[in-house]
Amino acid sequence: MTTTTKSETSVTEIAAGIYRISTPVPPGVVPGGFTFNQFLIVDEQPLLFHTGMHSLFPVVREAVARVIDPAALRWLGFSHLEDDECGALPDWLAIAPDAQPVCSQVGATISLGSQSARPARGMADGEELVLGPNKRLRWLDAPHLPHNWECGYMFESSTRTLLAGDLFTQPGADVPALTESEVLSASEAMRLAMPASVAIDVHARAILNKLAATEPQTLALMHGSSYRGDGGKLLRAFGDALGV
Repeated sequence: MTTTTKSETSVTEIAAGIYRISTPVPPGVVPGGFTFNQFLIVDEQPLLFHTGMHSLFPVVREAVARVIDPAALRWLGFSHLEDDECGALPDWLAIAPDAQPVCSQVGATISLGSQSARPARGMADGEELVLGPNKRLRWLDAPHLPHNWECGYMFESSTRTLLAGDLFTQPGADVPALTESEVLSASEAMRLAMPASVAIDVHARAILNKLAATEPQTLALMHGSSYRGDGGKLLRAFGDALGV
């Protein structure tokens, strides 16, 4: 299912019960164009991964409303502290009375702190969050990959979907919601043009191997197209590209 609005924000179901909400930014604003993507996971306790920036809140809220009542959101997840990851967190907390932030333990205790009106649920590496009978999310710590100490990702087991945040960031505004073509070439070209965007840490290979071990079939990516295929192979190839 794919829908669009006048804002050009689109909603696409990229895996069963997982919806990609994407707002394109034209080349006149960002050279080459860009996308900001959020992911809505629907079950008894719906979760939105990435809140988007405060400026995007109206269009993302409208997009969520095409799938569920935004006030029904129970969890607001993010990979790390950054404006496009959690900038609109206060806006979502204001309209969803039962919503709670969820992130890494480091993010909850060190990074988010007093910035949230409600305490965050800090998840340990490997800890599971059960959204209902259909969706279970496992938190995976990934410090400094690609950046920030509190960084981490979530893996949804029933669809084998890795909510992979800023990994494999690709340029372009007019891109497919989901592709089976490899996304590493485009993301590497962008990384090499912005060499400080990824922290090549001594632990990067071990983290990528941990992510690859989940054997994801879909990579839900925050910027650009999401990927369907052998996600483990792609994550290992990224490690090779980093030279770690």
